[in-house]
Amino acid sequence: MEGGDFLLEELPRGSSAGLLGTVAGFVTELRNAGIPVSLTENLDAVEALRHIPLADRGAVKYAMAATMVKNDAHWKAFETVFDVYFAYRGAEYRLGESPEDQEGEELVRALLGTGPGDGGGMEALSAEQLAELLYRALREGDRALLAAVARAAVLRYAGMEPGRPVGGTYYLYRTLRQLDLDTVLGRLLDQSAPDFPGSDLDDRLLREEYESRLDMLRREVEAEIRRRLVADRGADAVAKSVRKPLPDDIDFMHASREELVALRKAIAPLTRKLAVRLARKRRHGRRGALDFRRTVHHSLSFGGVPADPKFKQPRPSKPAIMVVADISGSVAAFARFTLQLVYSLNSQFSRVRSFAFIDGIDEVTDYFKGTEDIGEAIRRVNSEADVIWVDGHSDYGHALETFWERWGRQVDSRTTVLLLGDARNNYHASQSWVLAEVAGRARHMYWLNPEPRSYWDTGDSILGQYAVHCDGTYECRNLKQLERFVEQLG
Repeated sequence: MEGGDFLLEELPRGSSAGLLGTVAGFVTELRNAGIPVSLTENLDAVEALRHIPLADRGAVKYAMAATMVKNDAHWKAFETVFDVYFAYRGAEYRLGESPEDQEGEELVRALLGTGPGDGGGMEALSAEQLAELLYRALREGDRALLAAVARAAVLRYAGMEPGRPVGGTYYLYRTLRQLDLDTVLGRLLDQSAPDFPGSDLDDRLLREEYESRLDMLRREVEAEIRRRLVADRGADAVAKSVRKPLPDDIDFMHASREELVALRKAIAPLTRKLAVRLARKRRHGRRGALDFRRTVHHSLSFGGVPADPKFKQPRPSKPAIMVVADISGSVAAFARFTLQLVYSLNSQFSRVRSFAFIDGIDEVTDYFKGTEDIGEAIRRVNSEADVIWVDGHSDYGHALETFWERWGRQVDSRTTVLLLGDARNNYHASQSWVLAEVAGRARHMYWLNPEPRSYWDTGDSILGQYAVHCDGTYECRNLKQLERFVEQLG
């Protein structure tokens, strides 16, 4: 991170080489964080920086974001990398001595009516004064005051010690716990109620507005903690500790609650993008092989020259999809997102039918009919579907055999069968003959496995016995891999 050891405002306005080097170093960090940045976007960012004041850190941030961030899901990662890479650091920016700290001190003194020598800065704020400033900043939506309060809160409550090997999450938790934001939100709503009497909608909008300001405060606290960590440990060390996977790269099997929320937010734009891409793929695939007879006949009007070749017009049919999903244990999150994606792309398939199993199996197609909330349908699958046969431990053999007996004859040459699961069968009989029968009737059959490929056929995994009957077996541990497969499916 050598390029980020100085602020952009320190570069001479005509220093193209320095600007290019700094931006190139920043792009490297973005790529390390998983954000794709092309050479063209790199150059666009440099050009944008020529037209803004480099001393304005906010302008620099948003100019770079406008040229480099193409996906809303990547914004938080971009913001984190920017805050670390372009953090104030060096001897002249020791903790408590940066320009941002000085601005915060001046604002706090102005509000408290004290001077530089009166001890009225951020360090001298009492808990009551800080709480009152926080309430005022949130009520008025004053971003400058909110930033100053965040710095004061970190200074007072985080307990940051030079050289202490503790992650930023720990300091964030300590600070937010002391601020008690739930109580602050309650006070804001109570105090605002007499001023804004209205309907339930008005109350909801008011609550959402205050919650958005609280989120802003959390981001300011988090950014302040990162800045102080960079000043203490250096940008390289902090960059490695705060680097998190993008939503597209989050592992279904090991996602935290926060990461699952990010995945749910990412699935909607992914669905729209895939739907457009699949529809375009079908349109472009309508030109078939050369129609020799029509070409020769049409060439007679050109003196026998085939100036306007004619092609056969195939009519690519939309596949009918049968999804057979293991919803047991840790693979349930994988099945959830796959089902959600498939049903959100319903218009691209002639029909979608879904079956869920653990050791028993049940058709769950009707749960998805007539509802726009796919999440609610999946919750019904988990609570209402008859998927337990004996003990609720995965038994692929019994589930597949039951599938064949009850629905196997409904598979035909237009059907694509998707099997979702890790194939960990608890050492039961595989009944792999079922897949041989299904493959003989289906158009295609694919297996999607959320485990890393190196784990396949280890322990009680019997994927190899099933894979020989499939047209393909795919590792689908995250949205990026799932997206690639769905593109192929279309």
